[in-house]
Amino acid sequence: MIARLWPIFVRDFVLLLKGAQGRGGAVLPLLFFMAVAMLFPFAVGPDARLLQRTGAGVIWVGALLAAILPLDRLVEPDVEAGFFDQWALRGLSEEVLLVSRIVAHWLSFGVPLMLAAPIAAGLLSLDGAQLATVELGLLLGTPGLAAIGVTIAALTAGLRAGSALGGLLAIPLAVPLLIFGAGSLQRGGEGGLLLLAAASLAALAIAPFAGGAAIRAGRE
Repeated sequence: MIARLWPIFVRDFVLLLKGAQGRGGAVLPLLFFMAVAMLFPFAVGPDARLLQRTGAGVIWVGALLAAILPLDRLVEPDVEAGFFDQWALRGLSEEVLLVSRIVAHWLSFGVPLMLAAPIAAGLLSLDGAQLATVELGLLLGTPGLAAIGVTIAALTAGLRAGSALGGLLAIPLAVPLLIFGAGSLQRGGEGGLLLLAAASLAALAIAPFAGGAAIRAGRE
């Protein structure tokens, strides 16, 4: 199973890094994330205390937008090309394929966001302890964002204006992750990190089965 799945995972990861026809890819969500962190201080002013209180929320909104930016490339191209049908004939279930795609999606946006978080934290006047909490929160929460993104991409594959609809569907599903992630910087925020981890694990557990059922339903 792993030997058959590995080439597919590598292909998915490379395609997400490069983007459609070599444009955008993982760089575009990262630039989007950094743009949010850069523009927010201009909007609210240079008050360091205000930026510290609101900075975590800004980072998490940027992470959500970065996660849903490539929705149209996560599942729909392979559904239209018939790749999922071919993989099913080779004995690879949709659930297993979507687990691979979730990991590839997370590696293509979650890890770059964690690497860029120190710069965003500096722009938002977050101190070292707050940065450490943000990094831990991103580590726990971005896999859940990746799972939600892949699930929504599978649900909207083949629909007209599926990308726009997918963004609208993903935002309310990701609200718990944003609340717990941003709340982790408040006093006593350790509970927020635990709830964030629980919500992320729940999304990871549900996503492959919901997405796999959606792909099979579209095939029938």
